[in-house]
Amino acid sequence: LGGSSAGAAAMPSLPNLAIATPDAAAPQLAEAAQGDRAAKQAFMAQASNQRTVSGERLVAPASPNIVQAGSIIPAALITGIRSDLPGQITAQVTANVYDSPTGRILLIPQGARLIGEYDSEIAAGQTRVLLAWDRLIMPDGRSIVLERQPGVDGAGFAGLQDRVNQHWGNLLKAAAVSTLLGVGAELGADSEDDLTRALRRGSQDTINQTGQQIVRRQLNVQPTLTIRPGHPLRVVLTRDLVLEPVGGAR
Repeated sequence: LGGSSAGAAAMPSLPNLAIATPDAAAPQLAEAAQGDRAAKQAFMAQASNQRTVSGERLVAPASPNIVQAGSIIPAALITGIRSDLPGQITAQVTANVYDSPTGRILLIPQGARLIGEYDSEIAAGQTRVLLAWDRLIMPDGRSIVLERQPGVDGAGFAGLQDRVNQHWGNLLKAAAVSTLLGVGAELGADSEDDLTRALRRGSQDTINQTGQQIVRRQLNVQPTLTIRPGHPLRVVLTRDLVLEPVGGAR
């Protein structure tokens, strides 16, 4: 009984810790709420724009043979995408694109090639690959620089989405290995002498750290996004392109 009383007296006071935690968090929550209110009040207190007439004026197109910003170039991937490594991509225009002012002059024919690249830096939970298009090559070999025009899907959402591999299997394997290492480190006979017990405890710490590192390494592995060849896409022009007619007007 005396040993039990001494062990009970040595136990930390858990109720005090449980009570102190909400009290310590309360000022932080109140400060965050006050900051949110201050930001909203500052937004409402911003000075209004007194100018009611724009100083800009309409300008004529730079050329009759122009595809203006906001136009869409429909295409499909020729090369696939796998986000594990950075790389270049190629797509083919799948429909004719005509001039913006009249819609009668063919400027980008079906079959033209698009050259670009994709963003291989994938964040946790990300399911879409960002695209940027750098060059447009006509069937006759002429080309124009596109200056990193964005790629979107058929609905206009940024990037493309196809297959996503979150590597859950590898993470579960790492967790299982970590658990087995921890269980093995805990096993020990009650009749161990002091030297054996000290050695076991030292190895137990090392094994636990190794298991944690294995799991942490798998948590840091970014998802793998795959876009298969043939996937449809759109190139959204953010600036005007002055081109040359291809064939006659329709």
